[in-house]
Formats: sequence, C-alpha cells, structure tokens
Amino acid sequence: MSEPRRTALDALHRALGATMTDFAGWDMPLRYASERDEHTAVRTRAGLFDLSHMGEITVTGPAAGEALDHALVGHISALAVGRARYTMICAPDGGILDDLIVYRLGDEEYMVVANASNAQVVLDAVTERAAGFDAVVRDDRDAYALIAVQGPNSPAILKSVTDADLDGLKYYAGLPGTVAGVPALIARTGYTGEDGFELFVAPADAEKLWQALTEAGADAGLVPCGLSCRDTLRLEAGMPLYGHELTTALTPFDAGLGRVVKFDKPGDFVGREALTAAAAKAEATPPRKLVGLVAEGRRVPRAGYPVVAGGEVIGEVTSGAPSPTLGKPIAMAYVDAAHATPGALGVGVDIRGTHEPYEVVALPFYKRQR
Repeated sequence: MSEPRRTALDALHRALGATMTDFAGWDMPLRYASERDEHTAVRTRAGLFDLSHMGEITVTGPAAGEALDHALVGHISALAVGRARYTMICAPDGGILDDLIVYRLGDEEYMVVANASNAQVVLDAVTERAAGFDAVVRDDRDAYALIAVQGPNSPAILKSVTDADLDGLKYYAGLPGTVAGVPALIARTGYTGEDGFELFVAPADAEKLWQALTEAGADAGLVPCGLSCRDTLRLEAGMPLYGHELTTALTPFDAGLGRVVKFDKPGDFVGREALTAAAAKAEATPPRKLVGLVAEGRRVPRAGYPVVAGGEVIGEVTSGAPSPTLGKPIAMAYVDAAHATPGALGVGVDIRGTHEPYEVVALPFYKRQR
C-alpha cells in the first residue's frame, strides 16, 4: 500500500484538529468538529473547503476544442472564453467514465477538472483521444491547489479580498484575478447547492489564501469544512456522485442526464453509436429513474440497499444520509419508472431485513432561494 498523497494544506488541517481520511488516494479532512455544524454553516453562512484532490488536465492548441469535442460527449468548442460546462466522458460502449467540468481559459486553452478517483483514467483517455488533433494534453494535477468558499455569505467574503468583478461573474463562469495578493482562477462553481466560488491557485500560495479567507470570513460565520458535510450538501442538492449515481454500467441516459450528450456537434465522438442506441432505448422503454426518498422513520438507508414495493425489489439506493436541513434521513435511488412518480404509494427500503417506509419525492431535496 502506497502512502496517501497530501495537499498543500495538510499541516494546516492537522493544526485545526481535522479528522483525516483516505479519499481516492489522498489524505483529506473528513470533518473538523461537528459535520452537522459545518453543513449548517454552508447553508446559512459560509464554509471553506480544500478540494485539491481534484484532477486538473489542460488541453491547448489550435484544435484543442475539436479534440475535446471528440473525447467528451459535450460540444466543448462552442464554449465561450471564460465560461464553464458540466459534461461527461464516456467509454465506447456509452458507460460513464467520469463527470467533469470544463473551463475555457482562452481561445486555445481549456481546463478539464476530473474527480480524484478517476483523474488518471480521464487523463489517459483524453490523451489517447486527442492524438491526431493539433492539441497538447498536459497533466496539471500538481500545478493547482483548489480552495472553495461556499454559502450565502461567500460573495461578500470574497469581495473583501479581491478587486475582481464578482457581481459580473455568472454561475459556471471563471475569470483570472488576484485574491489576497495571490493569482487565481476564480470560478463561480460548486458542489453544495449554494452560491460560491472555487479558487484554483499555485500550491505554494494555498496556505496564504486559506488564512486570508479565514480572517476575512471570521465575522461572517465562515468555518472550515470537510468531505463529510460536502457529501450531505450535494445529496440534499440532488447532485450525482461518481461511483454512486454515476458508473461505467450506466449511460448518461440511464442517469437521466442525456441532455449533456450533444449529437448535433460537428465531427464524431467516442461513444456516439452506443449513446444513440441508448437514447432510443430510453425513449422506448424508460429506464429506472433517479428519485429522492425521504424517511418516515429514523433509520438511514445506505448505498446498495434494495428499494421495495409490494414485496418486489423495484430499485436500489445509491446514496443515503441524515439530512441536517430536512431533519430526516434521505436517499437517492434508481427505481422502476412505474414507482418513480412523487408520492408513489407503498415504497420502502429494505434495511437489514426490515422494510422501512419512504416517500418518493422529486429531486433536489433542497433548492436555495435566489
């Protein structure tokens, strides 16, 4: 077993008393104190996250956009400079290799951000698929630290340490700027269901930036947050997690995310034939649908638990946890289309042999007021 990798903020996390955990080969903070308090801080004030485990891949060159159009399912070359897009990379059989965010940094420069667990797979696939295009694929995983500030107070906190035009920065957009004297790519993106920003900086600058944001947010209720509350935040917001709601066994159409596949873009792309068939199949025979489940009792469903109705297994839980915002256990699950309507009767989760009643609801469980 190799030692887990450590981010540029590792010593700081330990000084703050963080409980650390191995996540996708990285030693990451799970929580600092109470994960419920951290969750609530992000929902009501602001939270500070180290996301430096994410995998950055830069693609440059005159045909960088066309290379990514071929490698990914989205129409990446149509992205305006300064904007970002949620997309996926699929295997030739249509299975999801990873879900990604792609930022267009310049006319001939894009940054692909992959999940930590899939970063090498994505790097290898993009490199292979870009061969033959006038483009260069660069592994930039060691070039960046990634710090996120999320929550309703995050714009005010960030404004106090930057002169970048945050008011003009739309959701899923990014701009280069200086934050607390540190050069950064400032992106209005996140994985919490709240307004917020993700800041890509040099690892050598990470500690200075973290400390500056901590000081700037002291009066605004900013707290350091770990991966545990990030998971409950994204679950409440109905956001999929790779390895749970998304896998190589599912196509984007199985996951209810067929909209990310752009068949009308120019040129061919990896998986087109299989995804065309998957789209037709999903139209003819609706696949299991991803729904929300809210517990009537207190028992928490976990990934892999069967969803049942009328004595039959009708689906499977993909993610489950107590919801600090709703005050009840919640879950996401793929269920047969016949039982996917909100309010469907007689649906339960088999928790260690007991069928616990659950209400089927539309996702997301939580949506912020804009």
